[in-house]
Amino acid sequence: MEFTGKKVLITGASRGIGKATALAFAEKGAKVGLNFRSNVEEAEKTLAELTGKGHELFQNDISKKENCETLINDFVSAYGQLDVLVNNAGISIFHEIDQVDFEHWTHAWETTFQTNLFATANLCYWGAKAMIETGGGRIVNVSSRGAFRGEPTKPAYGASKAALNAMSQSLAKKLAPHNIYIGVVAPGFTETEMAAVTLTPVERENLLRESPFQRMAQPKEVAHAILFLASEGAEYTSGTIIDVNGASYLRS
Repeated sequence: MEFTGKKVLITGASRGIGKATALAFAEKGAKVGLNFRSNVEEAEKTLAELTGKGHELFQNDISKKENCETLINDFVSAYGQLDVLVNNAGISIFHEIDQVDFEHWTHAWETTFQTNLFATANLCYWGAKAMIETGGGRIVNVSSRGAFRGEPTKPAYGASKAALNAMSQSLAKKLAPHNIYIGVVAPGFTETEMAAVTLTPVERENLLRESPFQRMAQPKEVAHAILFLASEGAEYTSGTIIDVNGASYLRS
């Protein structure tokens, strides 16, 4: 897979899956725009690690709908066109229905959907507009196995990712005549910085038992699937959802 000269925008790119994806695209010759919300220090570290030149940071809170148009416009102004959009940014909030009050419950749903679904939808809208003007492109949305197996401690997260899957497949049908191809990657639990901080030893052990590999996914493994869906020759996979969960959850 080669992306020499391609212009790639990745949201939530300062760490974790986003960072691994940025590194992988840069290694393949792309010029990468890294979107992040607030952690300037981590974003600058990631930028410094990228192979090649011409990469830029784009600080922007995409949960605010007006910022989505701004981000796409800023990227196109910097690079001239948008070839690949990777919607990776996402959040999850614990809100067990039998444990939280109604205020916490509604806040979790509204906040989760604002970032995980509405921001992605808005970026798809403005990204597709930009791609139509230049003859096409690729959009890869990052979902989760939680869209299929359920998330009892954070149901808004699972629901937002299930909606993201349906939206992506609808857009795959609509945008194909414009040479815009949509793919989805649905990771299981991934070994990120956040996981290292938030998981208790018991939770980690339980997660490891879910997969016959006895481990979690590495961010670069998720990035590999993202690059495949964005690559030349993968056009006929448009609308596909690729599971990257180490056979921890198998769906028919």
